[in-house]
Amino acid sequence: MKRHISPENMITFLLETPFFETLEPRELQEILHVVKEAEYQAGDILFEEGTEGDAWYVVYRGGVDILKSGEKIAEIGEKGCFGEMSILDKLPRSATVRASADSIFLRVGSEDFDKLVTEEHPVAYKLIHEMAILSSQRQRDTTIKLSQLLNSSDVDDVHAGIRHIVGESTVSE
Repeated sequence: MKRHISPENMITFLLETPFFETLEPRELQEILHVVKEAEYQAGDILFEEGTEGDAWYVVYRGGVDILKSGEKIAEIGEKGCFGEMSILDKLPRSATVRASADSIFLRVGSEDFDKLVTEEHPVAYKLIHEMAILSSQRQRDTTIKLSQLLNSSDVDDVHAGIRHIVGESTVSE
């Protein structure tokens, strides 16, 4: 596949992405070979709920809708990441992801990432650390929201709140 994004532009973009902002430009340069471009048209499915997780993505241009049981529960725009947990836990996808517009994604495949880890590449460990922080933040947010719902006596509020929490927790998987 022909690369449309220059290495310099890709590094600049990633450094402006919250997930990668703690890395140094030279560190990104060292792993750029595992970051692939992936283009999708509006409406294309990137992956389906229940399928094997084989990569994670960063939205370079465009966006995605997150679908659970066919219903849209969230959306992710430029510089957002999704699917990162799949390269750690190897569990089936918990949601379907569909391009909401003509989009370009930066894709890191599970096998490529696993190779960085087995080669003990320092950047792989920094990225795992970022994934752990993100997962921890999401867990804390979920716990707070569930605790708040426990105090509600309105069944409709509880139902809506749980639906929102499920949508938020599914986005990255």
